[in-house]
Amino acid sequence: MADNDRSISLATLHRMPGYLAYLKAREAAGDEYISSVELARAMQENPAVVKKDLSMAVVSEGKPKVGYFIPDLVRDIESFMGYDNEKDAVIVGVGKLGQALLGYEGFGKYGLNIVAGFDPDPALAGTEVHGKKIFGIEKLEDIVRRLGVKMAILTLPAKFAQTMADRLVSAGIRAIWNFSLAGLSLPSTVAVKNENMAASLAVLSARLKEILSKEDK
Repeated sequence: MADNDRSISLATLHRMPGYLAYLKAREAAGDEYISSVELARAMQENPAVVKKDLSMAVVSEGKPKVGYFIPDLVRDIESFMGYDNEKDAVIVGVGKLGQALLGYEGFGKYGLNIVAGFDPDPALAGTEVHGKKIFGIEKLEDIVRRLGVKMAILTLPAKFAQTMADRLVSAGIRAIWNFSLAGLSLPSTVAVKNENMAASLAVLSARLKEILSKEDK
């Protein structure tokens, strides 16, 4: 059973979307029940790890020798991750990456709704990208406060990131998804998730090199 008083590790949070995607696929296939051991096998995880993860998120009780009712498991994980409570967000920086994120329809599955974009380029002010209105950066604080938005996606160059993050926080933003390469210095009351594509590529390249070197032997 879920216990909100226990701390939740980042590793657990990273695994949950994988569980959810697999469970939804099983549900779509008509399956009704799954055990934690079966889920662990599908995810190639230690069964003890999966069982502990589920204990953090799941309210529904599993049945002995049968497992969890998959629709209940999906509902509990979605609730645990906040996917059942749509969150509005703004995106700051409407370059190629920002435009790609504005056009990604999959965010809705995870409770994220990008309501507007902001960019320092005057040529973009007043335009629309994938149906989302783009505003000049000077309107940032006013619109964020007016809409009551609490989450922002930052896709500006690193040299502008800290200044813009400070402005977002002063406007009431409490969570920033940071795609810039800058390390942000913000109050502990603000949640920050940094995405470093270069670092991810480096890890992937290193793994590929390791795999290929084994194949050559």
